[in-house]
Amino acid sequence: MLPPIPVLANYGISPTHGFLPEVLPLTRLPDPYYNKWEAIAANLQALILSKRLRSVVDRLPVLSTIGLEHDAEWRRAYSLLSFMAHGYIWGGDSPSDSLPPAIAVPLLKVSQRLEVPPVATYAAVCLWNFKPLFMDEDIDNLENLATLNTFTGSLDESWFYLVSVAMEARGAPIISLMLAAIAAARENDASTVTQNLNTFAERLDDLTALLQRMHESCDPTIFYNRIRPFLAGSKNMAEAGLPKGVIYEDGTGNETYRQYAGGSNAQSSLIQFFDIVLGIEHRPTGEKRGREVESERRGQAPAPKHNFIMEMRRYMPGPHARFLGDVQAVANIRDFVAANRDNRSLCLAYDACLSMLSNLRDKHIAIVTRYIVLPSREVRARSRSRSPVATRKMNLAIASRQPQGIAYDARGAAAKQVDGKQSNLKGTGGTALISFLKQARDETGEPAIEQWAQRFMRRQIRTEGQGDFFAGKSEELSGPTEEVEVAGLAGTWTMDDEVGGICNY
Repeated sequence: MLPPIPVLANYGISPTHGFLPEVLPLTRLPDPYYNKWEAIAANLQALILSKRLRSVVDRLPVLSTIGLEHDAEWRRAYSLLSFMAHGYIWGGDSPSDSLPPAIAVPLLKVSQRLEVPPVATYAAVCLWNFKPLFMDEDIDNLENLATLNTFTGSLDESWFYLVSVAMEARGAPIISLMLAAIAAARENDASTVTQNLNTFAERLDDLTALLQRMHESCDPTIFYNRIRPFLAGSKNMAEAGLPKGVIYEDGTGNETYRQYAGGSNAQSSLIQFFDIVLGIEHRPTGEKRGREVESERRGQAPAPKHNFIMEMRRYMPGPHARFLGDVQAVANIRDFVAANRDNRSLCLAYDACLSMLSNLRDKHIAIVTRYIVLPSREVRARSRSRSPVATRKMNLAIASRQPQGIAYDARGAAAKQVDGKQSNLKGTGGTALISFLKQARDETGEPAIEQWAQRFMRRQIRTEGQGDFFAGKSEELSGPTEEVEVAGLAGTWTMDDEVGGICNY
C-alpha cells in the first residue's frame, strides 16, 4: 500500500502562504512583560553602532517564556532573541564566545518549542520577520513588504530578506499544485500531471524574475561589508575567533560549547521541495555523476547522500523538515514521466520545469558572484595598494580552513589541491559555495528526458574574448588568493573567492 500524500495542515503549512506562516508575524509581543526585549530590538542598530548592546544585555533579567501563548508569539520571540544573539556575538571589536543567560535561557526554550536551532536561521530572518504594508494586498509583492528586525537598519538589509519572502509567497501555490500532480500520477492521469507541470514552470519563471530584482535596492558593497558578517554562524569559525563555538549560559554551570551553521537560503524548504518533487538528486560537492556505479564495480561502498542538503533540514522548522521527508516518500513525478516517454507533451512539461529551475540557479550564481566574489576581490585590490603586508587577523564571516564541516567530503572538491593550495573554502552554511551552487545547477538538468533538453542544460556560456591575451589570465590560472584585512561593523576578517553567506541555495 502506498503511503498517504501529505496534508499541508498537518505540518503547519499554508495553501496560500506556503512555508510562510498563515497568521502573519506579530510586529510586537502583546504581553508588556516582554517590553525589554522589544526595546532592545527597536534600538538594535543604535546599540550595535555605539557598541553598547553587550552591556545592555548583560544587565537584562532572564525573562520566562511562560507568557508566550500562540505560535505567532513564540515565532516573534525566536526572531527577537536570534537577532539579539547574533548582534551580541558579532557586534564588538572581537566576537563573544558566550551568550549571557538573558538571551541564552529563553532562546534555548523557544528554539526547543519551535524545533529550530538557537541561531538566526532562514526562518528567523526571513520567514518570520516581515509584515505587509497594506493588508488588502498580496505578500508576494515586494512593494508591499517590510521587515520587522534588522541588524543595520538599512534598506539594503531589508530588501535582501524581503526578496526571499516574496519568493516564498509567490512559490507557495506550487506546493499544493505538485501534491495534486503526485496524486494524479498515481491515477495515471497524464493530462493533469502535464498541466500542473506547465504551471510549475511558469511559476519558476516568476521566481527567477523576483530573484533578479535583488540589485534594485541591495548594494553589493553594503551587503558584503555591513550585513553579511552578522549572519555568520559559530561552526568552523576557529580562525574567525570562535575556535570552539559559543557557550549558551543557562545557569547550570555544565554548559558546553555549541557550534551552528550560519543562516543560509539552503534552509528554504521551498527550494528543497522543488528538487524533491522533480526527482532531482544531489551528490556531495565535487562528486561526479556515476561515481557510485564505479565504486560498486571496484567493490567499494557507494558515496553517501548529499549531507549538506540533509544537514540544512536541521535548521528548518521541525514540521517543515518532516514534510519534506514525507513528500520524498511519495514523490513519483520523475518515474511517471520516464514511464511515459512517448507522451511528448508530458516530457516537454517536465523538461521545462528542470530548465526553469536550472535557470533560477544560474541567476543565483550570478548574484553570489556580484555580492560576494567580486567585492572580495575589490577589497584585496585596495589592500594591496595600501600595504604590502596582508594581515591574518580574523573575527567574522569566514569558516575555518580545516577540512571539516557539514558538507566536507574527502573525495570531493573541498579536498582538492588547486594552484598548490587547499581549496576548501566554506560559506557560513558550511560548504564550498560556488562549487556547491554550480554542481546543484548541473544536477538539476540530469533527469531531463529529451536529448535537446539535456544538451541545452549542459551548455556552457562563453563570454566573447574570455581568457585571451588582451583580457588577461583566466581565473583558473590566477595566483594564490591573498588574505587581507576588511574593516566592518563587527571588526575585521579575511575574505577569499567563493566563500558564501546566507546566499546559498
